Amino acid sequence: MHSNVAVMSTPSIWREALRIANEEGLRAFWKGNLVTIIHRLPYTSVNFYAYERYKTWLKSILRPEDHRRSTSADICVHFIGGGLAGTTAASAMYPLDLVRTRLAAQTNAMYYRGIWHSLHTICRDEGFFGLYKGLGATLLGVGPSIAISFSVYETLKTYWHSQRPDDSTVVVGLACGSLSGIASSTATFPLDLVRRRMQLEGAAGRARVYNTGLLGTFKHIFHMEGMRGFYRGIMPEYYKVVPGVGIVFMTYEALKKLLSNEPFN
Repeated sequence: MHSNVAVMSTPSIWREALRIANEEGLRAFWKGNLVTIIHRLPYTSVNFYAYERYKTWLKSILRPEDHRRSTSADICVHFIGGGLAGTTAASAMYPLDLVRTRLAAQTNAMYYRGIWHSLHTICRDEGFFGLYKGLGATLLGVGPSIAISFSVYETLKTYWHSQRPDDSTVVVGLACGSLSGIASSTATFPLDLVRRRMQLEGAAGRARVYNTGLLGTFKHIFHMEGMRGFYRGIMPEYYKVVPGVGIVFMTYEALKKLLSNEPFN
C-alpha cells in the first residue's frame, strides 16, 4: 500500500449517526427502508422455504443408517441446504437488493425517486443487466453466509436442547440465531463489502472506480485500504445482525410451532 494514499479514518458509529442526523435529518436513518421491507419479506420466505425443501431432499439421498450414526451428516445437510437456499433467495430478489443499496446511499441529491423509478433508471442508464451488478460477489458471500448461519444455528440448537430440554423455544431461537449471525457475518463480511462497492459503481453518474470485476475490486480495496479495509463497518454490522438474525430465527421457530399446532414451552 502506497504511503501517499490518504486513507479515510473510520468514524465511530455514534459520530456517524450524529453526522447523518445533522446533515440529512432523522428521516435519513430510514432511507430505503420501504424497499428493504419489500425485499426482506419475499427473500426471507424464499430462503426458509427453500431451506426446508433442500434439507428434506438432502436427507432423502443419505442412507438412513448413516444419518442416524453420525452428526456430521446433519451438519453437512444444514450447511449445503443453507448455502443452496441462500443462493436461491439472493438470485430471485437481487434487483431489489441493488435498488435498496442505491436508495440508501443517496445523500442530498435524489437521483432515484423510489423503487420503480430506480429500476427504470438503472435499466435505462446501465442496461437490464445493470440490475444484477455485483451478483457474483453477492452469491459468493450469501451462499457461505447462509450455509454457516443455518449450520451453526442448528448445531447450537441441538446442543442446547440436549443440555436444557425444557428451555423456551423463543429464548433458544433468539440466542442461537444471534450467535449464528455473528459467525456468518464475521466469515463473509469482506465479500459483502465488495458487493456493496460494486453495487454503487456507476450509481447516479458516479465515476467508475471498480470497473474491473470481483477480483479487481478486491485488489483495489487491498491496495488503497489494506486488510483492515475489508472489515470497515463491521461493528455496525454486528449491531444489526445480533438482534436481527436472532429475531428471524426466533420467529421462524415460533411460526413452525404455531402452524404445526405444537404447544410453546
